[in-house]
Amino acid sequence: MRYLVTGHTGFKGPWLTLLLLSRGHRVSGLALEPEPDGLFARGGIAGLLDADLRVDIRNPGATAAAVAALTPDVVVHFAAQSLVRESYRNPRYTYETNVNGTLNVLEAVAAAPSVRAHVVITTDKVYRNIGQEAGYVETDPLGGDDPYSSSKAMADLLTQSWIRSFPGCPTAIARGGNVIGGGDASRDRLLPDLMAAYASGQAPLLRFPSAVRPWQHALDCVNGYLMLADALLAGKGLGEWNFGPGRESFVEVGEVATLAAEMWGGGAHWDDQPGEHPHEASLLALDAGKARRELGWHDRLQFRDALAWTVDWYRRVHDGADPLELTREQIAAFESLT
Repeated sequence: MRYLVTGHTGFKGPWLTLLLLSRGHRVSGLALEPEPDGLFARGGIAGLLDADLRVDIRNPGATAAAVAALTPDVVVHFAAQSLVRESYRNPRYTYETNVNGTLNVLEAVAAAPSVRAHVVITTDKVYRNIGQEAGYVETDPLGGDDPYSSSKAMADLLTQSWIRSFPGCPTAIARGGNVIGGGDASRDRLLPDLMAAYASGQAPLLRFPSAVRPWQHALDCVNGYLMLADALLAGKGLGEWNFGPGRESFVEVGEVATLAAEMWGGGAHWDDQPGEHPHEASLLALDAGKARRELGWHDRLQFRDALAWTVDWYRRVHDGADPLELTREQIAAFESLT
């Protein structure tokens, strides 16, 4: 089938793209320029695509023209400003991209007769975080204190309204959690910061080492998104869906950093970062029971395996391994799991 992935030059986008290609699909992408040290650029993924377009989704005309020209069967909408700290630095851009951009993609898909299924990716941070230990379910209230979280909650509500108001292309919302894996070039994310520091022999500084996060490998997350797309194509799957790991993957940031240092070796370690920092949620977990029951989805990689695969990717690339071949190797290993 023909897939269009918006935001395919980010972090999860390349993993989704390569997973789709490994399954025999044709893939096009619509996004901004990739980070030079991310998986997309380092893996030469542009050369594997039917089309690799540079389009800012804040531009409705350019977005609509691209979707119409590519005639995809399925659209997976990743494109977003996805960093909490960046949303404090640039809130207007964050809201324009995440809210208006999502509206532009929804309109473009509605106007493209080729599209048979549309998966809109939001985030676990769309939920109104009241500090509960139980995972949030799809019917829990949405909210968001920081600009990133609130912008994604707005995009989520917008998509819910669109689904109910303009029935047409089967559309679903996927809410993912704290995803890790090789090739993430984003700033202010734990694993890329840890790997860069350990590779250079430095001790990374952690802002909130006691914060608990649910850790999930990118492949488990994007595999869920593709199972949701398949459900839409089969006439099911409308509405909102959580894709998050089980409680065994709820681990403190400091423990993750310590385990990653041990896996990296060479005496790697981390330190506390003193001072005041912008607010971040201390715990935010998803209940993915609906996806397990109705889609048959589950994590194939448990926490320690997900972390080990991530550290191994960065360590081997640091030592000279080819990023594309290493990623394909991990995808093949993932596909052999049940």
